[in-house]
Order: sequence, then C-alpha cells, then structure tokens
Amino acid sequence: MKNTNATAALHNSSHPHFERPSEPVIGLFVPAIASNDSVKVADLDFSGPEAQNKAARGSQWLSGQFSHPTGVHDFKVYVPASYRGAPTSLIVMLHGASQDADDFARGTGMNQAAETGGYIVVYPEQGASANMFRCWNWFRPEDQVRDSGETSIIAGITHEVMASYEIDPSRVFIAGMSAGAAMAVNLAVTHPDLYAAAGIHSGLAFGVADEAFSAMAAMKMGTYAAQLSAAREALGVGRSVPLIVFHGDQDTTVHPQNAEVLMQMHRNLMLGTDDSSALVTTEFGQVEQGYPYTRNTFRRSDGEVFGEQWLIHGLGHAWSGGDPNATHTDARGPQAAREMMRFFEAIANAR
Repeated sequence: MKNTNATAALHNSSHPHFERPSEPVIGLFVPAIASNDSVKVADLDFSGPEAQNKAARGSQWLSGQFSHPTGVHDFKVYVPASYRGAPTSLIVMLHGASQDADDFARGTGMNQAAETGGYIVVYPEQGASANMFRCWNWFRPEDQVRDSGETSIIAGITHEVMASYEIDPSRVFIAGMSAGAAMAVNLAVTHPDLYAAAGIHSGLAFGVADEAFSAMAAMKMGTYAAQLSAAREALGVGRSVPLIVFHGDQDTTVHPQNAEVLMQMHRNLMLGTDDSSALVTTEFGQVEQGYPYTRNTFRRSDGEVFGEQWLIHGLGHAWSGGDPNATHTDARGPQAAREMMRFFEAIANAR
C-alpha cells in the first residue's frame, strides 16, 4: 500500500454489479460458477517482447476472467514451459496497492522462480471499481470470512485454475504483498483446506481492523492484537496453515511490528496459548552488496517446521530481492520469491 491517499484507498471499497462481457474472449474455456453465464481465458498475451520470448520458450502468460455474483474479475496465469499435463503445484499471488498482475509478476520474479520448479502461478487482479487504488479490502468484516466478499472471489479463481490444469490439491499456496499479504492471511485462515502454506510480505495479522480508520491505525502502529477467537472460529476443524513472513525494519507504510503480531498469532494458532514447546532457531545473514537480515525458524517439539520470519534490516515497504523495473521492490534484500518457493516445497514434501 502506498503512503499517499491510503485512507481514500481504504474507503473506496465497493464491488461492481455483474455485467456480461460485450464480446467473448477466444481461448481456453473457463466455466463460471454461481451463475449461468460463462467467460473465457485469452490464449496468450503477446503485448510485448517479454511475452513473445516466453512464448518462444514454451511458457505462457494467459489473461482470464472469473464470473462471480459480485461481478467479473480479471486474473492472469503463468504456465511454465515444463508443464506437460502432469500434476503440479499452484501459487496464488495477491498484489499490493496500485499494482496489477504484470507489474507484480515482474517485480517479484515469481514467474522465474516458478519456472525452475514447474509451478503454475495465478495473479488475481483487484479492480479500481472495488478500490480506487486497487487495494484488496482485507479489513472489511465481509472479506474476513469464508463464503463472502473477496475471500470467496480469490478462492473461486483458485478453484477455476485448479479445474483448468492438473494441480496437486496438496500443493496449492498463496502469497501477497502489503494489502495482498493481509488478504493472503485472510485466505490462509478462512481456507486452510485449500492452501497448504502462505507467504506474507509486509502484511498484517488476521482481524486487526474492521474498517478504514482502524486499518490505517494498525498499519501505522502495528500494536493492534490479532483476533484469535475469530481466527479459530474461521479455521474450524482445519489445521492452521504454515507461514513464511517477510518485513523490512524501515517500512513506514506497514509498521514492522505487524510481523511480530502476525507470528504471535500464528504460534498461538499452531500450538495453543502455551507456545513454550516451540523451538526457535535464529540465523543472521547478509546479502552480498545488500541488506543484512535476521531469520527465525519455528518448529514443533518433533522438529516439524511451521513458520519462518525474515526481518530485513534497511528494507522499506518493498518486495525483498525484487526487480527494480517494477513498483514497490528493492533488489538489495534476500530474494523473497525464491525463499517462499523453498519454504512451500519443504512444507509440501514434509506432508
């Protein structure tokens, strides 16, 4: 989320009514849900040299739309060149304020990371009609429950992509930046049966706000407590989702204390109020010609990893290790995309 006009961004949060697209988009068919209408996914977006080079290598950058009672929602999908129809993994990536799928994919480098692992990546896009600065409305009560609002939209897009490709249902992950990270927390809490792990970059804990002003206060101060009772109720009988969390200690948009609140919430959900059984390993590192960092790894008493927390010293409100040609990135930090992929793979293999 940007500092400028953030309050206005939080206030502007209504979804459009459904309208049938005036012309069908030709390509891979994706059926709509909760409606008799249907939409299609464009075959391949040849909008620039980068897309053409990817196509030549056999990878694809697809544009799609998803029909939902709240309207038609855009998304993009990256299909790696190595995909041949065998079951593979899926990552759902949620952008921050003022970003779109192209900018977020370029900035995070997640497509390149996914190519090496053979992952498919989907990027839901927030429309300006839902929020004037394209923020996910993570703070609204209707977006903090399973079957309404933006949580149901994103989960619906996830299911659509799973239905269109051979996706291993035990290897579906979600990640986000800023407002997208806060929304990824909402999805991890409300859909533990869908997502196996989550990557949270510069985000906030579940339920720290319920309207625009409390959201701004939580972002700025980082002292608001997570709503554990609401999180436990949302989880139901589901198991809490392992988290890998990144935050810069110089972030003036989302206070780094929010990462501490998030990890305390996570420990409580994983282990209960008595979290003394958690084993914490601390590592100090330094990116060559870049930032130092502190990495905490959280394990159960049996050695099972259930969380990582990265504090990057000197990093502001930016994706760590990102491409400087995109917004909200800083190349001097450890590569968050690569570390998230490693964490996701380890969690899936451990299961």
